[in-house]
Amino acid sequence: MIRLFSKPRPPDTLIENWRAAWPQALESWSRYTRLRDPRLCASTVEAAKEGLSGSFAMIRLLDQSVVIDLQAVRANHLDDYAVEILAHEIGHHVLAPATALEHFRLIARMRKALPGEERHAAMVANLYTDLCINDRLQRQAGLRMADIYRLLRQHKTDDKGSAPLWVLYMRIYEHLWQIERGQLAGAAIDDALDTDAWLGARLIRVYGSDWMKGAGRFAALLLPYLATDKEPAALRAWHDTGAAAEGCDPDGLLDAEVEEIEDALHPVLDPRITGDAVGTPKDQPRNTQSRGQLREPFEYGEILKVGGIKLSDHAIAMRYYRERAMPYLVPFPTRPRPRLPEPELEGIEPWEMGDPLDQIDWLQSLTLSPFVVPGVTTVRRTFDAPPFEERAPLPVDLDLYVDCSGSMPNPQVATSYTALAGAIVALSALRVGASVQVTLWSGKRQVIGTTGFVRDSDQILRVLTGYLGGGTCFPIHRLRDTYANAERLARPTHILMISDEGITTMFDQDERRASGWDIAASALAVAGAGGTMALNLHPAWHTWEGPLDILRRARDEQGWDIHAVADLEQLVAFARAFSLRTYGPAPQGSVR
Repeated sequence: MIRLFSKPRPPDTLIENWRAAWPQALESWSRYTRLRDPRLCASTVEAAKEGLSGSFAMIRLLDQSVVIDLQAVRANHLDDYAVEILAHEIGHHVLAPATALEHFRLIARMRKALPGEERHAAMVANLYTDLCINDRLQRQAGLRMADIYRLLRQHKTDDKGSAPLWVLYMRIYEHLWQIERGQLAGAAIDDALDTDAWLGARLIRVYGSDWMKGAGRFAALLLPYLATDKEPAALRAWHDTGAAAEGCDPDGLLDAEVEEIEDALHPVLDPRITGDAVGTPKDQPRNTQSRGQLREPFEYGEILKVGGIKLSDHAIAMRYYRERAMPYLVPFPTRPRPRLPEPELEGIEPWEMGDPLDQIDWLQSLTLSPFVVPGVTTVRRTFDAPPFEERAPLPVDLDLYVDCSGSMPNPQVATSYTALAGAIVALSALRVGASVQVTLWSGKRQVIGTTGFVRDSDQILRVLTGYLGGGTCFPIHRLRDTYANAERLARPTHILMISDEGITTMFDQDERRASGWDIAASALAVAGAGGTMALNLHPAWHTWEGPLDILRRARDEQGWDIHAVADLEQLVAFARAFSLRTYGPAPQGSVR
């Protein structure tokens, strides 16, 4: 039978040779290095199923895997460099970036040093980590990394060899490994490029063991070449970390590091690189990240996307507000183990054959008869255990209404403190076992909400991070329909409004010409756990005359608990206090 393949497959011996090279590749880093066996794909189609495209190798940080496209390896004439290529990919797991969080931190630093060219941050990060890894393997492990680049230049089939960025990159290797000028980079080397290449090589030597600190400097060095190079995409064939973090869910990216700005300087301005710092003490490595300002949702999303996370803007916003809300949530509920009451003696009954021996009451048995006859004169005690029921706290459900009119920012672009406050109180309620209904509202017929009271955090955050941006008209019908039938409520419910003066529209007439006052009063009565308004108002609002008289009436006549915040940032403090007051640990011995 003749088998037909749409694409050539490497022989089985090639797969066996590369599999046999894996232990040696691991030992090039350390004899104790352990990773799962590589995915050696016989064809490009098979490699694509593993997520590899555009290159002949890749790493996956999610499962610590190495993927190799052996068909592309053969096309690049690299069949005999199994140890070198595998060791290089292992280096991405062992040295740089090593973890998904470090991968995203690296990209964040690259972005700060590439103003106007941030889209190339992932490629520049890959070039930088490749330099750190290859230099170590060439000099310390004695592998043939330089020969790979010689072979690639010998068999090049496109014009990447003449691109200034590629020439600079190859010239850096020539300086690092004392290779004759032009063997890897070609002849297109002028004095300015050669100076930059020398700075790049010095950078790798100075910061090779502290590669994160040198990242911004390397990006600043490459920035002019990215701005003038019309074909930076030519390097994509060697981009083996492009999708490295796909599927990962790293925490710790909300805080921008101070070093992202401090280290984004050109290497020529660094005395440790130029040699002007000879004899001066070196910077001490940092044990912890130095926190700066919090990132905005847009920047956070761009870092994730460039780093290989394939999510929509809405899904990224959900992740952003979930992580940002976590420090403000109420503690996980704990239930102390109660001390059971002592059982009470009820009486005695005959002990029969087959009952446990330790249940015999010998004193009572001998009292009844001095001659013990098992099963005839033996008795045992019986006890009455009083009923005991441990009562768990009963949290109130939460009915949350969040204003998303044009005066509020889009949560997917800039920080929305209304969305963040909503996330804090909603996730706190879920943590203690309550159910939550969320309604996002703006103008007439601009309403989105959860499917009733739910315990699905994704559905809740999906609503909270949505955006309407229209006029201001409270959805009275949503409030009315929720509390039209008290039997539909599983338990007492607290109603929470997050808005500004636009909340006064909830007291207008609904589409049936029913009074909003009556609907609000009925809702509070049926909910049974009170109502709160967190409003972006001046703290002295209650002393002003005019439209805000409606709020004073709502407070005085219906009992709405109104909290005024001078700016939206104060909503975070309100949300934390509200969550602790409503869902925090109950005093010992009390039952909600």
